[in-house]
Amino acid sequence: MIDNEVYKNAAIRGKGNTSLTQVEAYGNNRYSFKIEFDHYDDTKSYYGLDKLCLNNIIQDNTYMKDYLAYQMMREMGAASPLCSYVYITVNGRDWGLYLAVEGVEEAFLRRNYGSNYGELYKPDSMKIGGGKESGENHRPGGAEEGGRPDGGMGTARDDVLLKYVDDKIESYSNIFDNAKTDITHSDKTRLIQSLKNLSSGENLGQTIDMEAVIRYFVVHNFLLNFDSYTGSMIHNYYLYEKDGQMQMIPWDYNLSFGGFQSMDSAAELVNYPIDSPVSGGEIEERPMLAWIFSSEEYTEMYHQYFREFILKYYDSGYFEELLEDVTEMIDPYVEKDPTKFCTYEEYKKGVSTLREFCLLRMESISGQLAGTIGASKDTQESSTLVDPGDLNISDMGSMEHGMGGERMGKPKGLGQKMEGNSRL
Repeated sequence: MIDNEVYKNAAIRGKGNTSLTQVEAYGNNRYSFKIEFDHYDDTKSYYGLDKLCLNNIIQDNTYMKDYLAYQMMREMGAASPLCSYVYITVNGRDWGLYLAVEGVEEAFLRRNYGSNYGELYKPDSMKIGGGKESGENHRPGGAEEGGRPDGGMGTARDDVLLKYVDDKIESYSNIFDNAKTDITHSDKTRLIQSLKNLSSGENLGQTIDMEAVIRYFVVHNFLLNFDSYTGSMIHNYYLYEKDGQMQMIPWDYNLSFGGFQSMDSAAELVNYPIDSPVSGGEIEERPMLAWIFSSEEYTEMYHQYFREFILKYYDSGYFEELLEDVTEMIDPYVEKDPTKFCTYEEYKKGVSTLREFCLLRMESISGQLAGTIGASKDTQESSTLVDPGDLNISDMGSMEHGMGGERMGKPKGLGQKMEGNSRL
């Protein structure tokens, strides 16, 4: 039931892989869910939406990381899923404040690319007992390493790095096995050719949507989400391709704003260089990103879009207004949330830390763009960096963040009724 509208015969299941066991460790049943309105009847939808993800906001004391990430992506012109806060009840019992996120599938593709859309993939090499859904909220060390069991060239993660390996379709199983659209043999060979062009730097204008990819990485690199393509896990992104041209689609930002690397110093994260945005590897290993730094022309395009981003969110004061509006909207729901993973006081501290972190990071990036702060790892000098003071990144939530406050006892079962207040 959503805003008193009942949707019968919708399918619901738990979402995640290792994140399911993380919820269990908290001692409650606050799982993330996926709702498929068309699972049993392909004519059904929720106002055109086929799949809805209900994210439990784990490891995020601010309640805002995913929400702000998707808003920023969309406002910068990158294709991004719609989202809204929802307050859930199950069989009349308060369940908590969640974030409802549009599933990146057919309805998303139609909305962003029209009825004649291309192919969609969710590359992932995680093999921790989760099949296609593995790779959500994993800890480091879960990816396969070493040579391919099928005899293909390269390592088992070269394809998720979007590297060209060879012309064999089986060398790209981590991409093709995670296709979200029905793909043919010609679709596969076309994508392999695109990856070949990308790795060689040939025909880049026809191989990637340059503007879309740069806009994606501007926001992504501001957000410092290393549980992603730019981190050691190399997952949590969608790859879209049509007529040989590729672009990136964002996904899963609950560990952004430095949450995946919260043990790093605040000074290092606040001043993370925008021209060296990879953690756990080198830029050259990420060809979808490396091309931006392959020429002064492309790098200047990237910097120009970063200036646009800083002007919109920092210089205008819009970010602080946005943060204030979101806080006012969700504050009473967080306070009464019976299953939250942090205390209300930790949430308030998290929001305060998020505000300070973003303003400091925007100040540092402004300096990097102006040349007063180094924009790459080899040009940064400690004396020129923005001082974060006593900022504690883990106050926003992190992979290692423990449970604060009381734990909710386990409910007896989900039943069949779920209410959401989408008017939020």
